[in-house]
Amino acid sequence: MPTLKYRLHGHRPPPQPIQLSIPGWGGEQQPRADGSHEQPWHCTPFSESARYGVELLYPFDEELRVSSTKAGVHLDADWGDPVDPEMMWPPFRSFGEDYYSYQIALDLRVPTGWAIRTEPHPRYFTDPTNTTPLAVPALIRTEWWPMMFFCIFKAPPPGVTHIFRKGEPYLSVIVLPADPKLELEPMAEDEAAEREMRSRRIAANRDALGKANRWLSSTDTVFDGTYRLMFRAAKARNRDD
Repeated sequence: MPTLKYRLHGHRPPPQPIQLSIPGWGGEQQPRADGSHEQPWHCTPFSESARYGVELLYPFDEELRVSSTKAGVHLDADWGDPVDPEMMWPPFRSFGEDYYSYQIALDLRVPTGWAIRTEPHPRYFTDPTNTTPLAVPALIRTEWWPMMFFCIFKAPPPGVTHIFRKGEPYLSVIVLPADPKLELEPMAEDEAAEREMRSRRIAANRDALGKANRWLSSTDTVFDGTYRLMFRAAKARNRDD
């Protein structure tokens, strides 16, 4: 993987690998056992995806509450005096009728051929209170663009309030090829047949594969850990190769 370099402006914490907080937005520390309530971290595809990038933390002491009114986006915070005279203050402003912006003033750089993409922080998708800010995805080609001057957020629907609190993650960033040059084509018959056969083998052996890890959640959802077990086996095999 390429190196992600950063340059900070103002008194703001650096990016950090995404922390899957347990207990926290990643769920409660409940075991994979009968009677437990299913948690986000129980799902290997989600927990892998959640930890894929880096996260940015809200740096200010002032709590910001964002809501939508008939007049537009309402930004509620007691900002006080500017923290840095060279930075826009307050750092948040409405952006049209349905969005708002944050002067992030962060320089991220990846090697030629790569780009960065801002994403909603994964805690947005696990938050039962719906207070997590919703970042708008954006692809930045850092080879010739030297700074993210601002980032954009979608305003919450009426009756919902997005809240920024000091130290809480509000945005994630992933690194990916700048030009994916993705081509789509249907599978050849032999490839499709091989994939179908593999799928049927997994289905036929799922009871045996997941027997030792099967459990029934408090909502009567059956978990058997088959994907997680195969994932571990694949990682172990790749280490041995």
